[in-house]
Amino acid sequence: MARKKSPKLRIIPLGGLGEIGKNMTVLEYEDDIIVVDCGLSFPDEDMLGVDLVIPDMTYLEDNFDRVRGFVITHGHEDHIGAVPFAMQKFDVPFYGSKFTLALIEHKLEEHKIKKADLRCVVAGDTIQLGCFKIEFIKVSHSIAGALAVAITTPVGVVIHTGDFKVDYTPIDNEPIDIERFAYYGSRGVLALMMDSTNAELPGYTPSEMELGRTFENVFDTADGRVIVASFASNVYRIQQIADVAIRHGRVLCFQGRSMVMIMRIAVELGYLNIPEESIVEVEKLKRFEDSKVCVFTTGSQGESMSGLFRMANANHKLNIGKGDTVVISASAIPGNEKAVGKVINQLFLRGANVVYDRLADVHVSGHARREELKLMMRVIKPKFFIPVHGEARHLYHHARLASTLGIKEQNIFVMDTGNVLELSRRSGKLNGSVVSGNILVDGAGVGDIGSAVLRERRLLSHDGMFAIVIAIKKKTGKLACEPEIISKGFVFAKDSEELLEEARAIAREQALMFESCDKTEWGNIKNMIKSSIKSCLYGRTKRAPLLMPIFIEVD
Repeated sequence: MARKKSPKLRIIPLGGLGEIGKNMTVLEYEDDIIVVDCGLSFPDEDMLGVDLVIPDMTYLEDNFDRVRGFVITHGHEDHIGAVPFAMQKFDVPFYGSKFTLALIEHKLEEHKIKKADLRCVVAGDTIQLGCFKIEFIKVSHSIAGALAVAITTPVGVVIHTGDFKVDYTPIDNEPIDIERFAYYGSRGVLALMMDSTNAELPGYTPSEMELGRTFENVFDTADGRVIVASFASNVYRIQQIADVAIRHGRVLCFQGRSMVMIMRIAVELGYLNIPEESIVEVEKLKRFEDSKVCVFTTGSQGESMSGLFRMANANHKLNIGKGDTVVISASAIPGNEKAVGKVINQLFLRGANVVYDRLADVHVSGHARREELKLMMRVIKPKFFIPVHGEARHLYHHARLASTLGIKEQNIFVMDTGNVLELSRRSGKLNGSVVSGNILVDGAGVGDIGSAVLRERRLLSHDGMFAIVIAIKKKTGKLACEPEIISKGFVFAKDSEELLEEARAIAREQALMFESCDKTEWGNIKNMIKSSIKSCLYGRTKRAPLLMPIFIEVD
């Protein structure tokens, strides 16, 4: 009699591997599924017109009756950005820290979602979702309320670190709970899923506290206004700079929609401690000397609608000029370097003194470097290791690091989005894949923009559009009128009359065939006209616009 196979724990990443952002991981055992994080990413340059990119949740939708809940590690967009879209599909609880849930609640208001099962947890709490027992563990990161999770499953413990770094002197004076990780390590950890973002970088990520000296120096030497651009979610950074500004006798003004929103939430929840009398609305800043003003704004990534961008381009109530000191307290996210560089150049042209990461220590990462990663691996001592949260190079560097620490190569799994990893107490193997990928959000449309539409948008952006309207009489096949041409983004009509007339002549000449052919052949004639005009346009301009021949049959 054949022995019955024991069920396996299945780990299925639906995002966050081979990319920065869109973090989402499924853990499944028999009839129970839980999901860790539910994030988005921002579109690549070739995703023209797309607003957001979220994970393909088809696998979860196909198994919706087994989904027990979502566990959110922290409140950055790459971990919570897709929550509103998931909530419209799954009527299950979402767990997170107080600050994380406050940010989610704001997103739900924007999406007009009123029904939400949000459950607040703190470090040390334990919940049960189906067969999964989940403990939340305090970690340090560049946002308040960041948590790792230790998930006890029927085959062993899986630890997912979320985003983290080992900061012994955090601004909130609550360091990462190494002892709790060591507790699990001493009892045996089946698998570790760990943040790989800084796996290339040697040493340790500096503490947030180490930026204090730089900010003291900025305010000591600044004669005019100080404008600070930072990630709005980094309330620890905002607190540190606000404390220095207030000590130097400056009032504080917050600009940018997300900066104002997060500041209000953080003050209300006690994560920011700023005297009410130190906060001034932008309209009242004229009452204060420039040397008594500090402005916090969005725009550290060069976003075109951000506060800093508009200030740099004289399109804001607080236009930046000579005498101002601008501190860009962030590093450019990969892909944003050009946009950040343009803003910095514009600020210099406006006469500002600009302080940024190449000139001074104005930013530290929220992610662990190699020595911190080693420490965590030594403490947790996992049997299996799965690097997560990073591009391919980050994952492979992290995997090699794990190998140097004695984790067997056959127990290290560098996965792709959609891969299925099956684990038992003794063995692990990749076994197939599920539907995964990107769902593009464009305005109110979710998933209705596909590769064909993007291809057409790219064509339009490169070579424009060329349409020719040909009206044919239904009964005789004769031209009803002269072909009409519409050119957008291809050539300027007044300067290209000869080319347009040549295209019109081709259409006029070949349209004569409609008169002498049976109607069943009209489709072939239309294709011939399109091909001839395409060849003409490319031959004359070496460009290939989106060609739209429009045939109208009239009485």
